[in-house]
Amino acid sequence: MRLLLVEDDDHVAAALSAVLARHGFEVVHARNGEEALHAVLPAAHPGKAPFGVVLLDLGLPDQDGYQVCGKLRKITSTPVIMVTARADVRSRIHGLNLGADDYVVKPYDTGELLARIHAVARRTSHNEEAAAAAPDHFLRLGPVSIELPTRRVSVGGDDVQLTRKEFDLLALLAQRPGVVFRREQIISEVWRTSWEGTGRTLEVHVASLRSKLRMPALIETVRGVGYRLVVPSA
Repeated sequence: MRLLLVEDDDHVAAALSAVLARHGFEVVHARNGEEALHAVLPAAHPGKAPFGVVLLDLGLPDQDGYQVCGKLRKITSTPVIMVTARADVRSRIHGLNLGADDYVVKPYDTGELLARIHAVARRTSHNEEAAAAAPDHFLRLGPVSIELPTRRVSVGGDDVQLTRKEFDLLALLAQRPGVVFRREQIISEVWRTSWEGTGRTLEVHVASLRSKLRMPALIETVRGVGYRLVVPSA
């Protein structure tokens, strides 16, 4: 897999690139936001496969990492994993709202980072195949409309931009409204892993979905069990 590493510290980038290379990744290093935005353009690497993941450090010298994330999402569908020292939930939600697919909080364990990279890559491939093969292509739940093949979501006719994981989470719950999904089940279906560290990520994505859809009551927390989708009135 080709991976774009956006990191302004050459020493950190060199060490991380060496680790990633040992695990089979072809790493391209961008030192700032401008280089990253150029690197994802097809013309930048003719004849090369597109990047499988962008690993984006938010502390960049030329522009805010959140801005870079938002710009990346406008020009590429490549999954973006943010690397941030900001551990508060609000900062994570902000990144997810801009289109990030996952995040890693500094200081992180290399094993955790590798697990998240592989998980993002697996679920991206799996979910695209599953959506194309889904027998029910269109779901309507009150004012919420979900088109599985195009991964389009609208509320009251207004389109809502979701990240891959946000869409997959919503689509999973929406296909069986009212049914309680256990946390472990959701993590298995959406994240394609049983790794315990994904639990906190699930909570952040639920919060982000509630915020983007502007329907806090749409996804109900069943304490100690998981989540279910509550069908709203039209």
